[in-house]
Amino acid sequence: MKLYLEGHDYRYAVEQIMLILLPGQRPEYPDAPPAPDEAAAHSALVLRDGTARARTVLQLDGRRSEGTAETVLPETDDGLTRDRLCQRIIKQSFYKAALPLLDHAPDWGALTGVRPAKLAAKALVDGRSRAEVERMFREEFFVSPQRTRLAMEAAEAGLEVARGLRPEELSLYVGIPFCPTRCAYCSFVSADIQRALKLVEPYLEALGREIDAAARLLPQAGAKVRTLYFGGGTPTTLSPAQLDRMLGQLHRSLDLSGLSECTVEAGRPDTITAEKLAVLRDYGVDRLSVNPQTMQDHVLRAMGRAHTAADVLRAYDLARRAGDWAINMDLIAGLPEDSADGFRDTLETVLSLAPENITVHTLALKKGSRLTLEGRGLPSGEETARMLAYAWPRLEEAGYRPYYLYRQKYMSGALENIGWCRPGYEGIYNVCIMEELHTILALGAGGSTKLTDPHTGKITRLTNPKYPYEYIQRVQQLCAEKEAIVPFYRALLGG
Repeated sequence: MKLYLEGHDYRYAVEQIMLILLPGQRPEYPDAPPAPDEAAAHSALVLRDGTARARTVLQLDGRRSEGTAETVLPETDDGLTRDRLCQRIIKQSFYKAALPLLDHAPDWGALTGVRPAKLAAKALVDGRSRAEVERMFREEFFVSPQRTRLAMEAAEAGLEVARGLRPEELSLYVGIPFCPTRCAYCSFVSADIQRALKLVEPYLEALGREIDAAARLLPQAGAKVRTLYFGGGTPTTLSPAQLDRMLGQLHRSLDLSGLSECTVEAGRPDTITAEKLAVLRDYGVDRLSVNPQTMQDHVLRAMGRAHTAADVLRAYDLARRAGDWAINMDLIAGLPEDSADGFRDTLETVLSLAPENITVHTLALKKGSRLTLEGRGLPSGEETARMLAYAWPRLEEAGYRPYYLYRQKYMSGALENIGWCRPGYEGIYNVCIMEELHTILALGAGGSTKLTDPHTGKITRLTNPKYPYEYIQRVQQLCAEKEAIVPFYRALLGG
């Protein structure tokens, strides 16, 4: 879509709302005006007499539509509030212009952020009532009543977790970027173990150096580990001996006396064995993911998985018999070759197992993934929406409640990912990272450390390379970068 901006340069705001409402379009900024049959958007902003007015004119598939929005600007402002308000009405005007050209009103309206619950939680903390926040979602962002309720429930769950956090606490993420095979929807964060086998041992050696750095820096910073999360990739791609070595070093090197939660993404059932589960149990892991994504064998084949639904059932039974831990199961709505009926059967099978947590993802077409490159066999956004429409009431009927959510670019139907749990089984780490409640210290390839000031909301990011080889080559530099945690926590804690 050709984009023309007048009176402003809020390109990102225009691109965000375009990608949400018109996911098949990509932004262009030409010098010449569009031809009558070309997709185009003209976004204008006028500031006058303390008021900002936005107007969007859309041209799409031979049709033309326009929308307007306005807001009163604060008399005194450092510029940030004005920018936020201007971007909001630019998105609102774009939404109003797009609505007559769409088949249906999108459930998330003009809301483009990846963390809707964080927006609701901030408004509640600022003193707005629940009714006022719900009205903001409906009237300012045009969010549907169902999604408004979802955002409110997740916001309240997040605030409950926040009340139990202490200033010196942080969450520790450890990334293991290896998988048995590469799924069709995966872009780049993990390596096929058959191709990357020679990197596993040097990777673990490099990770051990970063663990040692964290063990040295955390006491200097006065920081304590509240939750520990092993992701990837699939951490259980490692052998029992490798898991024992990594977990043993963490427990010997770090003060984990304040640890209240330890999660491992076992994920792929073809990596789960009794020996590996015994190692995890011995090191106090109390949350485990066994992720089918789907229980339809033909869908598993289409997404490049080397296991069957029966393998998922065997792995789940093995995990249940091996330890007393909360089990999460991930599902994805919108997978290739799936249907609303197939997704319903998958959900019913998973509910019959009664895991403590069920996470329902919406497929996101990531750059570099095979699905994005090939784009075959994908359900429509409407079919994916039917999958989620079945899941919500069924999960609630089964006693689960939503406790965190987030959105991503290029999601089918512009929908969301939702973490559901039985009461009392909320994952603290999941809430902390999604709502950005405290610092996440990330070790390993693909990890992103977020030094989060809970008072100001300011976040400083330290990003590790995504690929194992680059991580191994740069680990010394990464350990030095982690030293930033010491002055950050000393300032935060007043030390």
